[in-house]
Amino acid sequence: MEQAQAPQCYRHPGVETGIRCTRCERPICTDCMVDASVGFQCPDCVRNGSGTGHAPSANQPRTVAGGRITGGDPQLITKIIIAVNLAVFFAVLAVPQLDDRLSLVGLAYDPQLGEVVGIADGEWYRLLTSAFLHQAIWHIGFNMLGVWWLGGPLEAALGRARYLALYLLSALAGSAFTYLIAAQNQPSLGASGAVFGLLGATVVLVRRLKYDMRPVMALLVLNLVLTFFWEGIAWQAHIGGLIAGAVIAYGMVGGSRERRAVMQWGACGLVLALSLVTVVVRTVALS
Repeated sequence: MEQAQAPQCYRHPGVETGIRCTRCERPICTDCMVDASVGFQCPDCVRNGSGTGHAPSANQPRTVAGGRITGGDPQLITKIIIAVNLAVFFAVLAVPQLDDRLSLVGLAYDPQLGEVVGIADGEWYRLLTSAFLHQAIWHIGFNMLGVWWLGGPLEAALGRARYLALYLLSALAGSAFTYLIAAQNQPSLGASGAVFGLLGATVVLVRRLKYDMRPVMALLVLNLVLTFFWEGIAWQAHIGGLIAGAVIAYGMVGGSRERRAVMQWGACGLVLALSLVTVVVRTVALS
């Protein structure tokens, strides 16, 4: 006899649940349910006037990571990130010297600038500015396609603030790992660390929502093969970003609602702290 399938949350398809809204009787998961005087209610019923007595913020629908679902463009931050990358790309075309000033380099003499430059020389801003630089149209094209394909769904699932934190911290972690491992005079640039962070987060989110893992795992394997077999790729940024994105995403969606804030702050803080420690250790070694 075929076993009956458990109902799935109406807001998060694929998440099985045994809880139903006491008003509309739709199935809701633990991330969606709102305490009521009797049982639990869904965000829609609460927003439409449940009289639960909760604070106004409790009446707002939330993402799977607990972020507020705001009105307007659900891919706003993704579009801003792409726009910033494009703006920097065209700015460098107009002023080529910006490339030397903003790219990631540990410590080296730059003949174009006529001086010693690098993170070890106090230019820590290169850890992030390098993540918005691209050397050719195909380079920025591939990376921005990755941001668009992966970023939009992640922004919708995590919320704008959490998504932006994921992107920037993944970029920082990728740059820090590159700074630690790569040759000190080897320049590096590109949004690949951040894109791999989005990829790592997508793997975690797909698993959390119990979707089919095969497409995203195939994409991950393909990108790892290209990382290690395509000449000239800064694999350190890819691996650093991938690990950081997975850790941050697990902290954002892996815990219960009661522990959500602690896990989210903890995961972001851990990645930030490890990145900074890595930079300090490498800087001391180059001093």
